Amino acid sequence: MSQPPRPRSVTSRLAALAQRLGIGSTDGRNIAERSRSLSLPFEPLPEWRAGLGWQSGPPLYRLIDLPRGALSGPVQEDKARIHTVLKRLVASHREEHPAVDIRSIDGLCCRSLLDSPLAGLEELSNCEQCRKVRIISYNDFTKVLGVALPGFERKAPLLLRSAGWHGARLFWDDDNHPCELANAVVYARRRGLEIILPASIQRFELQSSALDELERDFHMLAMPAKAWSDASFMELLLETGMPYARFGLFNSETPESLLLPRDHPQSDAFGRGLREAGAPDVIAYLRRAGKTG
Repeated sequence: MSQPPRPRSVTSRLAALAQRLGIGSTDGRNIAERSRSLSLPFEPLPEWRAGLGWQSGPPLYRLIDLPRGALSGPVQEDKARIHTVLKRLVASHREEHPAVDIRSIDGLCCRSLLDSPLAGLEELSNCEQCRKVRIISYNDFTKVLGVALPGFERKAPLLLRSAGWHGARLFWDDDNHPCELANAVVYARRRGLEIILPASIQRFELQSSALDELERDFHMLAMPAKAWSDASFMELLLETGMPYARFGLFNSETPESLLLPRDHPQSDAFGRGLREAGAPDVIAYLRRAGKTG
C-alpha cells in the first residue's frame, strides 16, 4: 500500500506557483551553478572524540529537549517542520540491571568534567585534584567507595548512562565526588576486586527512521563561520526568499548547520550546489556516529 504524499510547506507551494507563473529570475540551475562556485573554507567535521566526560563528542542527547528557539530562519512553518524531525533523532529509555561491576564504569556525567580532555578514569585519578584521595589498603578502598556511592554495602543501585554514539561505555550519572569514584574504580581494576551492584541505566540511541526522514526532506550541511559574513553566499541565501534554518547542533568546535528543504526548488538546488562545493553532510556524520557502538 503506497504512503500518502507528505504535505509541502507554504513556502514550497508558493515557490511552485511562482515558478509556473514565471515569477522570479533566479532558477534552480542558476542557483546550483553559483553555489558550486562559492569559495568558502569548508573543512571535514571533527573526528568523534572519546573522552572521560559524557559530552565528549557532539552532545546529541540534547536533541531530546531541543527548544524551538534553537533554530533561526525566515519562515516559522519551515523551522517548525525541521524542529519536529530533529527532536525525534534521539530516543531515550531506562533499563534496570540486577548486576553491574563498578569496574565497567568508563566515564562521568559530572558537569565540571563534561568536556574534559582527559581520556578516562585512570587519567583523572592521576590528576592533581584527585591525588588527595589516597587508597593504600582495602579498608581505604571501602571508605572512599562509600563516599562516592553511599550505601553500596546495602546494594544501593548505581545510576548510569550509555549512548549508541559512545559504544558500550557506561557513564556514572552523578555530580558528586568524581575523584573518589575514579580512584575507587581504578583501584578495583588494579587489585581485581569485584564489586557487583544493581544499576539503573538510561540509554540514548539515534533513531535511523528519523535520520531517514531528515535525509529525505532536507539537506543538512555544516557551514564555516565565515559563510555568514560572505557576501556571495548570503546573497544566494536571501535573494530568492528560499526557506532555510540555521542550527548550532553541537558546540563551539563544530560548524553551524544549514538546513534546506528539498521540496523547495531553490533551496534544493542551493543544497546540491553547496554539497558539490565541499559542504560536509551532517546527516552522514550522524549516521557514522550511530554506528560507533
